[in-house]
Amino acid sequence: MKKLISFAIIGLLVSCTGFAQKGQQKEKKVYKISKTEEEWKKILTKDQYYVLREAGTERAFTSHLNDNKKKGVYVCAACNTPLYSSKHKYDSGSGWPSFDRAIANSVELDVDYKIGYARTELKCATCGGHLGHSFKDGPRETTGERHCINGVALKFKPSK
Repeated sequence: MKKLISFAIIGLLVSCTGFAQKGQQKEKKVYKISKTEEEWKKILTKDQYYVLREAGTERAFTSHLNDNKKKGVYVCAACNTPLYSSKHKYDSGSGWPSFDRAIANSVELDVDYKIGYARTELKCATCGGHLGHSFKDGPRETTGERHCINGVALKFKPSK
């Protein structure tokens, strides 16, 4: 009898948790620049669309921006919002362009559970495009953060 009651209580708790999570679904955010998926497909390359709109990840060590050491600003490939300054770029050895911080108010943080645990997802605050993820293994002498960004999500604008 005790086992039956225990199973009933566990079953009740599991079902309550399931209902609570369903009720907490996020509303879709409206961004300053908003387009239909068809409009995004017309202005982005196939790889850009995969990363920026479908939250994909480009293969490590494939971005021409990894070795870029020029001074300038990295902007969103979808909407041209300035996201990162070259003075905050560093070589993390990860295979993706890495920065220790974003330009103020240009990048928003979200939570991503796509690989089974929570990660900090980085999105363009203007169009909502997926940029990459943030980790706490960056340079200790600065912010300690590593913004690991898909190079295909960025365009580089050199300083004049």
